[in-house]
Amino acid sequence: MAMNYGGWAGKVLWVNLTTSEIWTEPTEKYLDYLGGSGIGYKILWDHHVDGQLGTDPENVIVYSIGPLTGSGVICSGRMTVTSRSPATPGHLITDGHVGGHIGPEFKYAGYDALAVIGKANSPVWIRIEDDKVSIESATAIWGKGTFDSNAELTKLMGQDAQVFSIGQAGENLVPMSGFMTPGGHAAGGHGAVMGSKNLKGVGVHGTGTCTIKASRDEMRALDDHILGIIGSNNNNVVPSTPQSWAEYYSSGSRWKARDEIKWGAADEPVELGEVAWNERNRIGYRCSMAEMYVGVEYTNKWLKRMGGCHACPIRCYCEMKVPELKSRFKFKSEYITNTCGGFIWGNYLMPTTAGTEQYALTATAGAYLRDDYGIFSGYGLTHHIFKDMKKADLFKHLLSAEEFADVPWEQWDNNEPEFLVDLYKRVAFPDSYPHENALGRMMGDPVSYIDIWKLDGTNPVIDNWNIYAESNVHLFNRSMRHALHHASECASQVGTLINVIFNRDPMCHSHINVVNGGLPYDILAEVCAEKFGEGAFDPVKWYTPINQGKVNFAKWCVVKNVLHDSLTICNWVFPLIISPDKEKNYRGDSSIEAQMYSLVTGDKVTEEELDIMAERTVQLHRAFTALEMNSNDLRRDHDVLSDWVYDIDPDKNFGDQGTIKMDRDDIQKALGMFYEAWGWDSETGIPTRATLEKFGLGYAADKLAAKGLLPG
Repeated sequence: MAMNYGGWAGKVLWVNLTTSEIWTEPTEKYLDYLGGSGIGYKILWDHHVDGQLGTDPENVIVYSIGPLTGSGVICSGRMTVTSRSPATPGHLITDGHVGGHIGPEFKYAGYDALAVIGKANSPVWIRIEDDKVSIESATAIWGKGTFDSNAELTKLMGQDAQVFSIGQAGENLVPMSGFMTPGGHAAGGHGAVMGSKNLKGVGVHGTGTCTIKASRDEMRALDDHILGIIGSNNNNVVPSTPQSWAEYYSSGSRWKARDEIKWGAADEPVELGEVAWNERNRIGYRCSMAEMYVGVEYTNKWLKRMGGCHACPIRCYCEMKVPELKSRFKFKSEYITNTCGGFIWGNYLMPTTAGTEQYALTATAGAYLRDDYGIFSGYGLTHHIFKDMKKADLFKHLLSAEEFADVPWEQWDNNEPEFLVDLYKRVAFPDSYPHENALGRMMGDPVSYIDIWKLDGTNPVIDNWNIYAESNVHLFNRSMRHALHHASECASQVGTLINVIFNRDPMCHSHINVVNGGLPYDILAEVCAEKFGEGAFDPVKWYTPINQGKVNFAKWCVVKNVLHDSLTICNWVFPLIISPDKEKNYRGDSSIEAQMYSLVTGDKVTEEELDIMAERTVQLHRAFTALEMNSNDLRRDHDVLSDWVYDIDPDKNFGDQGTIKMDRDDIQKALGMFYEAWGWDSETGIPTRATLEKFGLGYAADKLAAKGLLPG
């Protein structure tokens, strides 16, 4: 592929913080990997060192975008960050994803990726203004949270710049940390990598453009097609309540607009009313999701507007004005902007009642604290663990008497949001207490503390309490120790198989954009049968044994996920396999990504051809996982589910209505079928030489073979 294609900036920017060297290399060598996470994986592979940790100076962290970001195609405001993750056992490679406007700004500055290696002698930030790149002192903002840090970086660069930074959690090498951009956009899992390099943040200002090969009319025609079939966040294609225009509704839908909801804190309050599927200029009103996080009463008091990312009509970010953040909690600002998890995790920890003031303040104060400190929750993993440990009364056995007496347990018991003020400070400042601060260290590094505290049924002091067996812990992949995230609880074996692929919670919404679309089961089952084969989609909590349709569905979901994270577009909206248009029989169009790619780059591809290009990165990821784990059997070492997945609901059997329970033999059969679908060895789950060479990854096969890890 030559560099006369549209969409690409053409350069990868490198910064060595140890030597202060700055250079570029052509993007051309990475084009077969589609951008985003594909570039990240290839760079990390090329610089792999056995046994390297995410916090080692020579570990590389890559911030990368794809050919669609900056082009203006719908939902193309994403950026991927790839590195070895301290939040993962063995510091395996993971990728995180951030929205907002930082990704397009890299493109306009002339770069497809920024790769950072080494460690600065003192705190620094990287300043990028087109081809002028410098390493600047960050001493003045080291020790500050992300809100103040981003404000200061923006002040230094100007309002037209885009920035991101870590908070105190990343500075203090807390494994569960990330970075934030202004506006509540976050990427989790690599904050400690930046902190270990003394890298506080990055600022980018670009005055260039993104070259597009198609004509304006062709691009507008595609936009018009997309706007006619797009739903809301998670591609919910029906409203959450009965409405005059809608044939169907679903209470779980994020399409919230209706007469009862308003942007009450706007300068002039906005009454939303119904927003029919064909009102293309009002799509941004659909997704007033604050109701999910703070309830109707506090939405109508606090919601200022919905915000979001570059080139996105959905607007899924809740921008709230909460006076209590200043008056009650003494925070610097009464504003908080976030979406989904940022508002949710505090209420996973504390059993507040939805719709109450306690619930609303726990959501907003918790989001403010986590975002400012730069704390990552692993999709609520730490909060689920803590809640169950508190219920089992374990902390009195696990903390010293001094520390136990220092924790304001009564605030937790009384559901007072002030408990989060105390707890998150402990997480972000692990070394700032006269006692061990095991409570803060465990929430900041649950991977290590699960081992240290032996929460596996082998410690008689805590009555054989087994973190892997407790049904409410939500620790799904036992080997990788990541949280349950859209797995067996919503898509039977499809979600389960997706959750064994990646080295962290998969951040995959490909299946959720179908399963939770809101349409009746019969319609969704028809769509899935047409696309993947009969029996691909079970009713929720009423599952059937594994079949080829489910395997096809799971593989398609992973490929689409990696495709989106490479191009880089939003996997919370795409793929659009269903739509709100009754005239189209509620069918969407899963080829839109290929249409986007073809128009922007000028490289005409079909959906199947583009999916094959994305699968190359999946294959590289799998080979990389075997290499980093030094494993010749990923079935045994990596793809291992927690016991509760099989043992939940002891009075029910797999296949009974009303349970998400899986069957051990069925999952082992599913894994074998899944491996075969990818071209992996059916016993070990490792790609074969033939498969790796098919995708142009013969170099990966050679390295695995040299280490005795390639299947015979």
